[in-house]
Amino acid sequence: MHIPDGYLSPATCVAAYAVAVPLWAVGFKKVRERLDERSLPLLASLTALSFVIMMFNIPIPGGTSGHAVGAALLAILFGPWIAFVAVSLALLIQALLFGDGGITTFAANALDMAAAGSFVAWWTFQALRRYRYAPFLAGWLGLVAASFLASIFLGIQPHIAVDAAGKALYFPFGLTTTITALTGAHLLFFGVVEGIFTQLGYAFLKKTDPELFAEEAR
Repeated sequence: MHIPDGYLSPATCVAAYAVAVPLWAVGFKKVRERLDERSLPLLASLTALSFVIMMFNIPIPGGTSGHAVGAALLAILFGPWIAFVAVSLALLIQALLFGDGGITTFAANALDMAAAGSFVAWWTFQALRRYRYAPFLAGWLGLVAASFLASIFLGIQPHIAVDAAGKALYFPFGLTTTITALTGAHLLFFGVVEGIFTQLGYAFLKKTDPELFAEEAR
């Protein structure tokens, strides 16, 4: 799901940064307000786990790839803003050190995997938290939402960036292809993996460290 450099037009990249930068500012403020010496080690561990999970990219049709993210569990435990910052940092390190995703497309990747994935998962969990499988549904729907936004970023490129002959300058496939290939794969497979990971992680932490759940995540 990581979008590499060269796949998005400069206009798309600039617009993504214009949206992401103020969100990061709010997110870092939330991090300073919320974290303490007890919760910081767990956040660091789960962020590292998210980093590892996202390194396992599986190619799918349409010129991109899919993977789980781990944002949903972070959002449930620490709130969507902190999860957004944590996953964004993991994405930045991946782009800088491993070339997984791009620098020009970093904001777009953060908006779909870190922001959409975290907030949709958190909203879903809050709405369904009385039900046993709320963590699974939060993880599944959060990742599907992330993949849908990524498919929009990619699929609009042939419509906004073409040469004089009408040929796409960047990503060449339209929305039908990207939504079918990218969102479809996460709907049927990767989202299920994310949901299972979120459900198991939530159950494990609730059993081993119930104090984490004494206060509702903000």
